[in-house]
Amino acid sequence: MLIREISVQFYIMKKIFIIVTLSLFAISYSQKKKDLYLFTSFREPATEGLYLAYSEDGYNWKGLEGSFLKPEIGASKIMRDPSITKGADGTYHMVWTTDWKGGNGFGYASSKDLIHWSEQQYIPVMKSEPEVVNVWAPEIFYDDVKKEYIIIWASTIPFRYPKGVEEEKNNHRMYYVTTKDFKTFSDTKLYYDPGFSVIDCVIVKKGKKDYVLVLKDNTRPMRNIKVAFGKSPLGPFEKPSKPLTEYLSEGPTVVKVGKNWLLYYDNYGSKNYKALSTTDFVHFEDVSSKISLPEGHKHGTITTISADVLKGLIEKK
Repeated sequence: MLIREISVQFYIMKKIFIIVTLSLFAISYSQKKKDLYLFTSFREPATEGLYLAYSEDGYNWKGLEGSFLKPEIGASKIMRDPSITKGADGTYHMVWTTDWKGGNGFGYASSKDLIHWSEQQYIPVMKSEPEVVNVWAPEIFYDDVKKEYIIIWASTIPFRYPKGVEEEKNNHRMYYVTTKDFKTFSDTKLYYDPGFSVIDCVIVKKGKKDYVLVLKDNTRPMRNIKVAFGKSPLGPFEKPSKPLTEYLSEGPTVVKVGKNWLLYYDNYGSKNYKALSTTDFVHFEDVSSKISLPEGHKHGTITTISADVLKGLIEKK
């Protein structure tokens, strides 16, 4: 009888050991596979190229030393406003501003690990507009419904739209192209015309047929960030909201952390970086006191990376 009781106890202990071991393994595996956040950036005067910062919680960011891709294309050989997204195949696709003024396109490159990059390409999306003044802050978005990439940017074409309060060479509207392979692109089309000069737009998928366009009202009296809502990433979008940020703010990017969306922006008038938290893009809380960013950080976009990719980035330096 005693031997039988010992056998039963041993059996129970063995089962408990197996359950605990598997649980610990599952927790370890889950932690290992948990995605981290990556923030693209640049440093003035934008000649050094791509800078990166990473975060485990989406609030506190650690800079990775040095440039990870130096600009080789465009008349000015600069890299501003690097925007990056991860495609369905795990490849990172990045676009950036190549020229502050002049030029009719933007830069493009792709990478699997953010270390080894494809050959840089110049995409002349405004080649059919000889009077175009600029191609600013291209932003890339992966449309998981149509399985294609949407790239939007701001350009000024003098005398194309009502002047309003802006000079003719500072009266921006948003344009776009789509592509599935970055070899062939759709024709360039008007993306967004709110009736005033607009730049720095970001597309956010909030839910099925529920999209948010974060934008900068670039008119001289405003120069702040607003949002507009639509049922498709290509719009149309409703009338923009009242300003969410103070005068002289730009470069918004959005990341979802838990149940909240964080809207980061460059508060350049006060020479600092700020963030708002929201669940619905209607009500916002200032969480700037909870964030930390590397010194000199300039606006880019946020995506996710694996622990393995981060390990490679750290070891590269």
